[in-house]
Amino acid sequence: MKLCIIGIRDNSNYVEQAIKYFTDCWGIDERIYRDCITHSLTTQSSLPRFYLMLEGARIIGGYGLVTNDFVSRQDLFPYLCALYIEEDMRGKELGSVLLEHGRKETKKLGFDKLYLCTEHKGYYEKYDWKKIGEGYHPWNQTSQIYEVDTF
Repeated sequence: MKLCIIGIRDNSNYVEQAIKYFTDCWGIDERIYRDCITHSLTTQSSLPRFYLMLEGARIIGGYGLVTNDFVSRQDLFPYLCALYIEEDMRGKELGSVLLEHGRKETKKLGFDKLYLCTEHKGYYEKYDWKKIGEGYHPWNQTSQIYEVDTF
């Protein structure tokens, strides 16, 4: 299996595929991903960033690095968001590959910590993420907030 992880900022020919991929995976209005990903290409800010995991020409996963993942803890950033692995590719530790990639990319951007919010319990702890609290979303749900050191 030949895998690679690409950043959309450096591979703008993948913009439309990335927008469709994240929209389809998460069921979030396409306008949100289109606006965020398109502007991520030209901003002078280090964030947001989006990444795709490819097996040949097929997108099999992805994630983003953002300033806030629709959560009340805006004092914490950056957040790893939209982590996804295609169902037929799960069970191969590919999520951990993306998590590690995110930690390295975050360090390159000058951050010592990376955060995420999730409802999953037991997954991120396997990869050294530590629960640090709870955050609140505008849609009246809560999520656990995790942090990890970058490297």
